[in-house]
Amino acid sequence: MSIVAYIKENDLAWQPSFSGELGQGLVGYRGALIIEAGKQLSADRILPPKIQAKQVLVVADDANIKFFACELESILHFEPFFEKYKAFFTPETLVVLFVTDLDKNGTFTYEGITFNAYSLAESSVWNELLDLSNLEKNELKKMDNAEKIEALYEALLSSDCTASAMSFEEVLSHKGESSKKIMGAV
Repeated sequence: MSIVAYIKENDLAWQPSFSGELGQGLVGYRGALIIEAGKQLSADRILPPKIQAKQVLVVADDANIKFFACELESILHFEPFFEKYKAFFTPETLVVLFVTDLDKNGTFTYEGITFNAYSLAESSVWNELLDLSNLEKNELKKMDNAEKIEALYEALLSSDCTASAMSFEEVLSHKGESSKKIMGAV
């Protein structure tokens, strides 16, 4: 089962902007993923997820994730996230996490999978990935969603996405306060 089928079958998609076929036998997903569901208020009303991976970008084949990026509000959400989705990660998966309460970037290995974790203060996952890949936004302007995801994925494969090598415990020790500017009611 592909990750896209798993997401659909288990109602884990949250506000997807893309879910479908890419070229070369790959599938993609862009949106948020539920880590811990919100409370079910009634048969047709559910609260937003308690914990979610936001701004998710996935490229996968039939069985495994090839590329995964997202925003996590806290590094403490990493373990529940990984527990829910780990069946689709392999040691070859390129993973870039942006964590709003992380004070220092670090690359760590967890259950044999390498994770590149970066602090995310104000930008978006998409813009940060464009910076990592050295792609310019105007290069993507005339492309559809699938082509944009493919172009970014291809560019990231030849980019160095690693940060300072750390253990997972060291990364956890760099948990700070969330510095992301959240807009909304004051």
